[in-house]
Amino acid sequence: MSDGLIPGTVRTHCPYCALQCGTELRSEDGSVSVAPSDFPVNRGGLCQKGWTAPEVLSVRDRLRTPLVRGADGALHPAGWDEALDLVAGRLREIRRESGPDAVAVFGGGGLTNEKAYLLGKFARLALGTSRIDYNGRFCMSSAAAASNAAFGIDRGLPFPVTDLGAADVVLLAGANPAETMPPLMRHLDGPALIVADPRRTPTAARAKLHLRTAPGTDLALALGLLHTAVLEGLVDEAYVAERTRGFEEARRRALAWSPERTERVTGVPAAALREAVGLLAGADRAYILTGRGAEQHSKGTDTVAAFVNLALALGLPGREGGGYGCLTGQGNGQGGRELGQKADQLPGYRSITDPAAREKVAAVWGVPESALPGAGPSAYELLDSLGRDGGPRALFVAGSNPVVSAPRAGSVTERLAALDLLVVADFVPSETARMAHVVLPVTQWAEEEGTLTNLEGRVLRRRALLPPPPGVRTDLEVLHGLAVRLGEPADRYPTDPRAVFEEIRRATSGARADYAGVTYERLDAGEALYWPCPGDGGGDGRGRAPHPGTPRMFLERFAHADGRARFAAVEYREAAERTSAAYPLLGSTGRVLAHYQSGAQTRRVAALDAVEPEAFVEVHPDTARQAGLTEGEPARVSSARGSVLARVRLVADMRTDTVFLPFHFPGDGRANLLTNPALDPTSGMPEFKVSAVRIEPEPAR
Repeated sequence: MSDGLIPGTVRTHCPYCALQCGTELRSEDGSVSVAPSDFPVNRGGLCQKGWTAPEVLSVRDRLRTPLVRGADGALHPAGWDEALDLVAGRLREIRRESGPDAVAVFGGGGLTNEKAYLLGKFARLALGTSRIDYNGRFCMSSAAAASNAAFGIDRGLPFPVTDLGAADVVLLAGANPAETMPPLMRHLDGPALIVADPRRTPTAARAKLHLRTAPGTDLALALGLLHTAVLEGLVDEAYVAERTRGFEEARRRALAWSPERTERVTGVPAAALREAVGLLAGADRAYILTGRGAEQHSKGTDTVAAFVNLALALGLPGREGGGYGCLTGQGNGQGGRELGQKADQLPGYRSITDPAAREKVAAVWGVPESALPGAGPSAYELLDSLGRDGGPRALFVAGSNPVVSAPRAGSVTERLAALDLLVVADFVPSETARMAHVVLPVTQWAEEEGTLTNLEGRVLRRRALLPPPPGVRTDLEVLHGLAVRLGEPADRYPTDPRAVFEEIRRATSGARADYAGVTYERLDAGEALYWPCPGDGGGDGRGRAPHPGTPRMFLERFAHADGRARFAAVEYREAAERTSAAYPLLGSTGRVLAHYQSGAQTRRVAALDAVEPEAFVEVHPDTARQAGLTEGEPARVSSARGSVLARVRLVADMRTDTVFLPFHFPGDGRANLLTNPALDPTSGMPEFKVSAVRIEPEPAR
């Protein structure tokens, strides 16, 4: 779309978080500049990552040719045919020797819809494997599981971001958007904020009420809030009767959580609980939002379900001016989880175990239903099985850096090293790419066309400003080249994003996440299209007006067959790991303003690296004093799984029982060397947010 634009300029979206802020990119005299557009989610603003995003396009170590590991153990430049022939040959050999599940695929929440879709198709047809999952399992899976159970469907925000600006009160549970997605705060300046977080984050500092929970106790907090709503007569009884099921059992379990008991477990004063519920119940327009702080636990699904219970009891979901939502993190975390790269799903959020869903997708793909494999293991289970007896011997990685981002990262690194074949498609030599047997250089955001789906379920166009550098291919071209070498029909794997999207429309038609009515033409014309967006007006094939999309879900009914939402009967349980004499503190992880995810992109931007150049650990001064730590000096943080070297940062408003580490750094600074892979039994989410640790000075070397 070029209307009103200077030549050499395109309208597109930021490559980082799920807000997908609108931007205008311009190429002039060999350099690329960025400016924010007046897009609804960012309203003319960008964070420092967005402003500096073009620098990643020309970093010095940009991958520009395939690399193949030689007999000397080093990676050497190779031609594309040599690299693809080698990969395809080894994949055929491993499959012949050990079966299709001996090869695996690991995707990413930053891949475009077209890439995520074709990656899932490639895994299931070209490889015939059930071993595919993606790094989004580590981000939004608990909220997705809870939303599907409660509402019958999962869309991060079932309402536009802009609705938040008109709210009176917003509860943020385990979310810190002031650092993780700063432009969102433009919509949160007006509402009174209630922030539940163990740390006094920049978001908590702006809150009317900070519920400072002990790490791992968000579920108890939500149960206590529901108890308070029930006992104080603040439940919307008419809404509960007309639009929900299961309230009595949820109420019964919450009644065990008086404000006083909740205070003993969470550390949040009983008076603050009553104030929080009073603010939410007394507001005309109120929202409850969760983030990774509430979700990244071995009980993350139940924790989110408990906050959804609170929202339902107050009558918030399914009406204008109220609701529950999840602040999806990765750039295409929404589209990435509904278009087929998740272990248990087919495109359209279809279940891979549903016979009708399998028949539908198989028909679109032109294969018998029996050709589709079944469900595979979740992300950590997949990574932990690599190179073991009966586990995958080969792994293809696209858009992910599990050496840094996976829990128990030291063990995952060992599993990657045990593979017979590791293939990584990336645009920079990430820590995972450096371990690979074959590295395939692929395009970046400003060099490719496609679509993404942001945190509010709006489908957006990514537009190319530049051609790829010589020697670089698109992910679609890589998948096509491998699939053909593996004996697949060439036309089954289009390299044109528009052609792939047309297939997405057919594959998702009639599904929960229905994209059938979305087209590139409508998006390029400026239409705001939120799924579900059925084809042909919902349609009878007689030329009715195109479906307008669904910006606000559940206004008339929820997605369960009876139209009612479901309360969840949840019980509190402790974190999977408790403190001990050997590990007396609680370690938690998270993001900081200057960096994104594993840091593979942002650590290469000079301005961002200058702000946060190395791993650090936030410690209360009293805790530091007892451990013999000094501001600015290195410390060793250890758990039962590994240890991290980080520089001490004294923070007076930290809890004395807690230390905090950002997870963006490589090597000895990897916070995920500490984290616990205990999994949520429903979502497969690991327990990133609570680990028992100790901290001590690092001796001078």
